Amino acid sequence: MSNTEADAPLFPHDDWRDRALADPELILEDRDLMRALIAANDRQMGGNIVDMRGIAMERLQNRLDRLEDTHRSVIAAAYENLAGTNQVHRSITRLLDAKEFTEFLTMLGTDVAGILRVDRVRLVLESTEATQTEAPKVQKLEDVLTVVAPGFVKEYVTGGRDVPQRQVTLRQVGGNSERIYGEASRWIHSEACLTLDLGEGRLPGLLVMGAEDPHQFRPSQGTDLLTFFAGVFERLMRGWLD
Repeated sequence: MSNTEADAPLFPHDDWRDRALADPELILEDRDLMRALIAANDRQMGGNIVDMRGIAMERLQNRLDRLEDTHRSVIAAAYENLAGTNQVHRSITRLLDAKEFTEFLTMLGTDVAGILRVDRVRLVLESTEATQTEAPKVQKLEDVLTVVAPGFVKEYVTGGRDVPQRQVTLRQVGGNSERIYGEASRWIHSEACLTLDLGEGRLPGLLVMGAEDPHQFRPSQGTDLLTFFAGVFERLMRGWLD
C-alpha cells in the first residue's frame, strides 16, 4: 500500500459534506454528533463567553431526555397492565370451565396459579366446626382448601390491628402464614389477600396468592385487576355453595 493510500481518509470530506447538505436531518437526529458540534463551538468561542443559545439547547435536551424516559415508563406500564388484564381474564375463563367443585378447586391450585404466575393459591373458608387451636384442615385437592375458625380471616388480613379491612391487601408475608401455606411458608415471601363475601348468612372467605419473590406483591401496587378478580371469584363461590 502506498503512502498516499494509507493517508487517505476512510470517508472523503466531500462525500460527508454532500450528504449533510442533501439531508441535514442525518446530523440533527444524531444526538452524539450534535453534542460534539456544540462542544466544539463552545471551545472555539473560549471560556470567557457565555453562550446563551448553548445553555438553552442543553436545557431543552435535558427536558427531552426526561420526557422520553417518562414516555417509556408510561408505555411499559400500559403493556404491563394489558398483560395483567389478559391473565385475569384467562384465569376467570378457566374457572368457568369447571363442572364440579372438586375440579374448580383443582384448577385454582394448578391452572389459575400458573396463569397468574404465583407459586401458591389458597382458598380459606371459616367454619363454626373449626377451632382456633387445632391445626387447619386441608383437603388434598392440590392443598388448596383450608378450613379455619370464625374470625381467622379478619385476624390474618389485619394482623390483629384495629384497621379498616380492604378487599385486596398486598404485602410481604408475616407471622401466622404457616396456617395458610403449610411447609411452603418457609419460602413464600409476598402475598395478595383477597377477602371474599360469600353471601348473606355465610362466614367470610379469603383467597390468598403467595409468591416466592418478596417484591411480586407490594402495598404500592394497584389493586384494580385483583379487585375485579375477587368480585368474580366470590360470585362463582356463591354459585357452588348454593
